[in-house]
Amino acid sequence: MNDNSAKQTAYENLKRELPLAPRTWLITGVAGFIGSNLLETLLKLDQRVVGLDNFATGHQANLSEVRGLVSPAQWEKFQFIEGDIRNLEDCRRACTFRGADAERSVDFVLHQAALGSVPRSLQDPIATNEANISGFLNMLVAARDASVKRFVYAASSSTYGDHPGLPKVENRIGKPLSPYAVTKYVNELYADVFARCYGFRTIGLRYFNVFGPRQDPNGAYAAVIPKWAASLLSGETVHINGDGETSRDFCYVANAVQANLLAANATADEATDQVYNVAVGDRTTLNQLFDALRTNLGPFGVPAEVKPNYRDFRAGDVRHSQADVGKAVSLLGYAPTHRIGDGLREAMGWYVNRHTKPAAA
Repeated sequence: MNDNSAKQTAYENLKRELPLAPRTWLITGVAGFIGSNLLETLLKLDQRVVGLDNFATGHQANLSEVRGLVSPAQWEKFQFIEGDIRNLEDCRRACTFRGADAERSVDFVLHQAALGSVPRSLQDPIATNEANISGFLNMLVAARDASVKRFVYAASSSTYGDHPGLPKVENRIGKPLSPYAVTKYVNELYADVFARCYGFRTIGLRYFNVFGPRQDPNGAYAAVIPKWAASLLSGETVHINGDGETSRDFCYVANAVQANLLAANATADEATDQVYNVAVGDRTTLNQLFDALRTNLGPFGVPAEVKPNYRDFRAGDVRHSQADVGKAVSLLGYAPTHRIGDGLREAMGWYVNRHTKPAAA
């Protein structure tokens, strides 16, 4: 999708402007997949960053990897706080930045911390609720009290629930299909109430199946792309839930990073206190995804004739998902740079290297 459209210029202009007037950003869940990609991008743009994480699902290895990808001077602009969003005082502490002379509030919050995964929420709805609702409310309160300029949060395509329409449009949702989906919808409700009651400006980003480097391939709740890549590289069987015709709008992490930065810096009144789809607008079936991964990993020893194993559909999963990104395009200037093929080619080296040299926890 690497076109030179006028819309893409909004992000390119922003990346040119940010180093000229550095801001201070808080990233919650900074040691996680999307959080660490946000950290890498912001540090490379010479921004000051505060990071908060309790390492429940994030990894020190992600922070170490980012450190190796930025300059020592850029890394010095990062302050890490080990803390938990379920603790209000940790949230308040994270909303301040220790400058040369005094503490001051961060400019922007990029709230990524959460317990993801539909299956995890079905197994332990209480833990999911505590992190995703109580933790979210703590961050809203702390950011409001610190007079943060903009609060951008990770919403989810799971909010669309059982609504059958395709593509998914922000103002048409169905009933949630999992406890996880409930928590992400409640986030949107709280954000809307804080705008109405306190005038606190927020933007929610409904992520659609984000993938890319530093996404954990291990564990029972690993996302499909890193998990399948690791299985193929290990010669293990890839399991597909259902018939493989379930489809998703896979979104490369660079697109999600772009959406976060644009959302934080949006100036138009009509652009704030909104939720936006963050995806590409494509539909890829699990069968197509398997074929694409097998092809991309062929040069690394994965045989062309390897086949997946099909098993029962997974509880809580929607059958098809595809985003309409028109709202983000028109109001934020969002212009996704990577379709799934572009993202897989760019991420494949990381998956292979991760398999060859497993990261420490």
